[in-house]
Amino acid sequence: MDDDNQIHVPPSFMAVYSDARGRLTEQSDAVRTRYELCEDLAGHLVEHAQTLYHVQAPSESEILRRIHAGLCTAESGVSVAEATWIVTRLAELLVWQCPELAPAKDATASD
Repeated sequence: MDDDNQIHVPPSFMAVYSDARGRLTEQSDAVRTRYELCEDLAGHLVEHAQTLYHVQAPSESEILRRIHAGLCTAESGVSVAEATWIVTRLAELLVWQCPELAPAKDATASD
């Protein structure tokens, strides 16, 4: 990802699209596009997570697990690996401790 594009894709997201040897499994433009989508989604979920915390009062960890479960469905448009990255990033943005995120048992989104 050393081309002229000014968007910096962090190593944590690059890992979502890298094989065991650290090589990208998708074209760099596609990875950058997916990163922008996932970063935007994490940012948009901040207010939603805060609202859930103040209205329903479950724990921060439970809110993050519920959001992750929702993102792990095929209908979400993101892969399970992307869902995990999004929720991890969401926890960073909220300054919440990110819980262990296991894929939903029914998850049919491709990884």
